Amino acid sequence: MKTYRYHFGIILISLMLIVITNCKKDEIASGTDKDLFSMAKETTGFVWYKNTSTLLPKSDLSGHSEAFLRTRFNSTASAMLDANGKVQTAITFPEGSLIVKELYSSQTTLSKYAILYKKSDHIDADANGWVWGYLQANGTVVEPASNKGSACISCHNHAGNINLTLMNVAFP
Repeated sequence: MKTYRYHFGIILISLMLIVITNCKKDEIASGTDKDLFSMAKETTGFVWYKNTSTLLPKSDLSGHSEAFLRTRFNSTASAMLDANGKVQTAITFPEGSLIVKELYSSQTTLSKYAILYKKSDHIDADANGWVWGYLQANGTVVEPASNKGSACISCHNHAGNINLTLMNVAFP
């Protein structure tokens, strides 16, 4: 009987170790992702798309699961907006542009940040000079910046995009 308990105990402990080591823990932002998260949380000096902070319902073009969003542009990026707060056509955002899309699972619950930061010489920049960030509102990484937007670019290349932004297409 002792032998069975001993073997059962060993098997149980082994199974627990397998489960514990195979559970994927949320990765807290570090490095570039941490920097992008810090930038996304800062709201001073930003201009909202169409000059309003009102939440917009999810667009059919969105690859995100959240029901609502709103997008803001830092002072560098907002220089590329027209008087109505829409992205001017045929522009390229200048270096230092920061665009933060806040994704909401409900009208009161911020779920994620989707971030575009124009920094062409950054190690995590894509071929267009964008550093892509995709993080939970609590700072855990959804898609690491080191992936250079590989999970995002196919949607952002949609017809009518302006320098990989889709607000004018999704919310004319």
